[in-house]
Amino acid sequence: MGGKAEKGTPKYIANKIKAKGLQKLRWYCQMCQKQCRDENGFKCHTMSESHQRQLLLFADNATKYIDEFSKEFSDGYLELLKRQFGTKRVNANKVYQDYISNRDHLHMNATQWETLTDFVKWLGREGKCVVDETEKGWFVTYIDRDPAAVAAMEAKAKKEKMDKDDQERMLEFIEKQVERGKKSSNVNEPAYTEFKRESSQERITLSLKRKTDDKKPESLSASALKLSKTKEESSSKKHKTEEGRSKQSALDEIMHMQERAKEKANRKDYWLTEGIVVKIITKSLGDKFYKRKALVEKVVDKYAAHVKLLDEGVKLKLDQNHVETVIPSQGRSVRFVNGAYRGHTGLMRHIDTDNYCCDVEISEGPLTGRVVKGVQYEDISKLAS
Repeated sequence: MGGKAEKGTPKYIANKIKAKGLQKLRWYCQMCQKQCRDENGFKCHTMSESHQRQLLLFADNATKYIDEFSKEFSDGYLELLKRQFGTKRVNANKVYQDYISNRDHLHMNATQWETLTDFVKWLGREGKCVVDETEKGWFVTYIDRDPAAVAAMEAKAKKEKMDKDDQERMLEFIEKQVERGKKSSNVNEPAYTEFKRESSQERITLSLKRKTDDKKPESLSASALKLSKTKEESSSKKHKTEEGRSKQSALDEIMHMQERAKEKANRKDYWLTEGIVVKIITKSLGDKFYKRKALVEKVVDKYAAHVKLLDEGVKLKLDQNHVETVIPSQGRSVRFVNGAYRGHTGLMRHIDTDNYCCDVEISEGPLTGRVVKGVQYEDISKLAS
């Protein structure tokens, strides 16, 4: 008499395993596409006539079958990656776990890759994905080869290039205006002198007596001439002073415009730069590396870098969120890592600990000697000597 198996019996356990779908990979035969429930069942299958026929077919052309299995596995993996994650950066093992959750998936032990790491490296070599290794494992980013997607990316890149060209042309125009303003201000720079009343001791006398001749009084004529000359000189000095001030204010406005344009163009969400000293602030590596200082040797994909500890020489790969900038003492060299002067080298002149900023003098390039005030701590870092 048939019926449900009693709870706890081998048959009951086998039915539960079968209902679950996923079973042990070592008891799966890819050639026959048959999943066995236990080691005894797999042994019986390998001794069966049907399995022996499949092995003979495989022996005739093993490369063909392995290539077909490998292609089916990679196509399924990439299809899942494209459909579920798009072009986002994702952990390769997470995609693999989602892929094998389907009971009908093709198993990796039937492909040319022995491990998931080998498969991920192959994806990078073939240009199917952008791959990178971190302390959390391998990450993959799908490269969309669809013509529409490629056209959209090209249009976006072209637009960014045009915007960048416009910004560069604007910066060049502003720099020319600044130089022109500096030259004109040097030529017509107002001279400030002490104000003296030249005609304060002069006394103007008026004669009401009638003269026999038509000559004007000598004292009135001389005094009027001196008074007119003094007024003209005062008016000329005032005009020159106002002109100098207007030119100075226009120059300041142009310089402010230039600063804003540079800040907008060079402010990024990544700041790691080769040659700077950083401090490790993550505890994920243990207390051994916490608060240790390291030299950035190589930047990887803008947001990560290979660093070397200053006192031990141990090399690590860290994300920019795991480190912070280092502020040196006064007079030491620094590198601008973000903001308007990104990439410039300077000297630390003053540190304002109350406002978490500092003053830095640029030490190279056409801006040498300019002191940038109020630079935030995160925009500069100590330069390795």
